[in-house]
Amino acid sequence: MTVLPPVGEIPLDQDEAEAAFAAILDGRVDDEATIAFLVALSDRGESASEIAGAAQAMRARMIGIAAPENAIDVCGTGGDGHHTLNVSTAVSLVVAACGVPVAKHGNRAASSKAGAADTLEALGLNLDRAVETAEETLADLGICFLFAGKHHPAMGRIMPIRRAIGRRTIFNLMGPLANPAGVQRQLVGIARPAYVPIYADALARLGTARSFVVSGDEGLDELSLAGGNEVADVHGGAILMHRIAPGDAGLATAPVDAIRGGDAAYNAAAFQALLDGQPGPYRDAVLFNAAAALMVAGDVTDWHEGVEEAAETIDKGLALGLLRCWIDALK
Repeated sequence: MTVLPPVGEIPLDQDEAEAAFAAILDGRVDDEATIAFLVALSDRGESASEIAGAAQAMRARMIGIAAPENAIDVCGTGGDGHHTLNVSTAVSLVVAACGVPVAKHGNRAASSKAGAADTLEALGLNLDRAVETAEETLADLGICFLFAGKHHPAMGRIMPIRRAIGRRTIFNLMGPLANPAGVQRQLVGIARPAYVPIYADALARLGTARSFVVSGDEGLDELSLAGGNEVADVHGGAILMHRIAPGDAGLATAPVDAIRGGDAAYNAAAFQALLDGQPGPYRDAVLFNAAAALMVAGDVTDWHEGVEEAAETIDKGLALGLLRCWIDALK
């Protein structure tokens, strides 16, 4: 069995972290040692080099797909405890309907009541077929769903370990950094505002054309309508930190409770109402985050333009039409 390096005050460098997580993912470390290592990292706080190295190990073991060069992903780390409606999934559909290819990476619910996979399935999407034809639908329709369980088989042996730990570990941070389509543009939401610059540093180390790392002040893993948000604009190796509030995008503030979700059926009904043009905080949350994704994609230049394009796409029925085409294509 491989002996993991000790976790001290000085972080592991990127190569050391990659080697450690390669051993963990390959099953060359016993469970007890793995648990101790992950808990020690979490207690001390994971560094950018450790997050990047862990993600590299995960990327090296994933089952990838071919994707258009300009494809993006919209994904959160989850685990924020707010149990909101499926914002990033709705944003993915709206942005794809704007003409930007979206390789949506997601999973079933872990800490929430309905993950991206659960809600899409409740909307009528054949999830098994979506997984089988992801590369095809991304090429033909400009959207796909990359089910994490299929593309990251090495994570299968990690799930019992994560359940045994019963708390956040570095694995909560790795998913968005290991998109199977190898996207170079991302909108990533994380649940810890103070960690935005660290996570952005990890993303910069891994290489990106342009990405936003965002977190609501209340610990929401997406841009929040409730108040302020931390944003790291990662452009190549450069990172620019700034603050953004809903008013900066011409949107009203709203408490997190206003977009509180439920089970898959509940979230799917709200999703359908959104696509039918229903106004309200859920729509505004989607517009806010869609504007960020469109900026990352280079489709718009500012927040107001992004909100306007996303709203027009919903109101013209383009997002709903895309969902129907996607459902029909998988029958």
